[in-house]
Amino acid sequence: MKVLKFGGTSVGSAERIKHVAGLIKASGRNVVVLSAMAGTTNTLVEIADYLSKGNVPGAQETLNHLNLKYNAVIDELFVTPGAHARAKAVIGERFSFIRALVRGEYSLAVSKEILAQGELMSTALMNIYLNEIGIKSVLLPALDYMRTDANGEPDMRYVSVRLRRLLDLNRDADVFLTQGYICLNSVGEVDNLKRGGSDYSASIIGAVIDAEEIEIWTDIDGMHNNDPRYVENTAPVGELNFEEAAELAYFGAKILHPNCVLPAKLANIPVRLLNTLDPKARGTVIYNMPPDGKIKAVAAKDNITAIKIKSGRMLLAYGFLHKVFETFEKHQTSIDMMATSEVGVTVTIDDESHLAALVDDLKNFGTVTFDRDMVIVCVVGDLEWHNRGFEALAVTALRDIPVRMISYGGSNYNISMVIRSSDKLEALKRLSEALF
Repeated sequence: MKVLKFGGTSVGSAERIKHVAGLIKASGRNVVVLSAMAGTTNTLVEIADYLSKGNVPGAQETLNHLNLKYNAVIDELFVTPGAHARAKAVIGERFSFIRALVRGEYSLAVSKEILAQGELMSTALMNIYLNEIGIKSVLLPALDYMRTDANGEPDMRYVSVRLRRLLDLNRDADVFLTQGYICLNSVGEVDNLKRGGSDYSASIIGAVIDAEEIEIWTDIDGMHNNDPRYVENTAPVGELNFEEAAELAYFGAKILHPNCVLPAKLANIPVRLLNTLDPKARGTVIYNMPPDGKIKAVAAKDNITAIKIKSGRMLLAYGFLHKVFETFEKHQTSIDMMATSEVGVTVTIDDESHLAALVDDLKNFGTVTFDRDMVIVCVVGDLEWHNRGFEALAVTALRDIPVRMISYGGSNYNISMVIRSSDKLEALKRLSEALF
């Protein structure tokens, strides 16, 4: 049995839903994970934001527009009166539930309830449609088995016991359909696995049922060796190991959510990235493959701030770095990259929400300067240090572009360079020319 995950663009219209249903039918008896229809989650975020500001009319008006969109999809998707009526009733219940939430008091818990409705609606439509075209689809509600623990991590034992029980109760099903992204937290409240969490859902499910493979279906034919939005003639990477995929996902390759990698890696289950619009394309397969001595791809992460803490007292000063890291922890700010010298340390962050307070506290340890509007460009592949010349190729490609910071040796799979955002496009092009 495989796990097939389809993203929001793959189920973003009646036509796309029909197409995905055909892929599901051709794939056999599998677990299918769906995201919300394209644009739905953003709209639900907007509704929750209106509610948080006390603007109930704004929330209601936005909700009405979304309701019209779903009614149009239902009218186009279903042919038989019975299926059409069931879809209208189920989706109508979802919107009535959101309207009731909008009329009440705002809280973070209410916001998460609102955000959960997108996946509940997309799976409801797909389930009814699959049954209409003769596929015995069974809906497995994610809220019946997907839960996180007190640390916000997946409760794998809980998920395994509950999900396997649901599968056993529906052994005669042709397809098992479930929601991505949504879950319960450790106290039983509706929660989610954060943005892009449907990939994570698929990986968790694949791990607990020991799936043959996890397929992530999007609108691009695999993970490319550079960003096709900015660089011409990019090509899909046929094979990646999990570490390479994790680096690319973290440093900007949007096709795969970074959290997706770990459960599949630990369970030794291949992850295949496929194109909904071109199902015959080879795509990218990610698995526990040995190093192969190749540079695989380039990715870029935007909205980076580089912070430099310089202190003459750092020389041989015990505990300096500990104090710096403790300050970042205090302000709940993660570090992407780091470079050190005898008199200072430079780090990068991608979240400026606590920047002012963070800089103020860091001034206790030295002179603090920072550069905003930066980009991390990451070259990924088999960059084990014995493979002579790989790092030189990457650096030489950017010889005419100012590099603020370089990180190499932290792993065997990447070399990362911080540059100005205005140099990003040129840097990506030059790296493609030099490496591929």
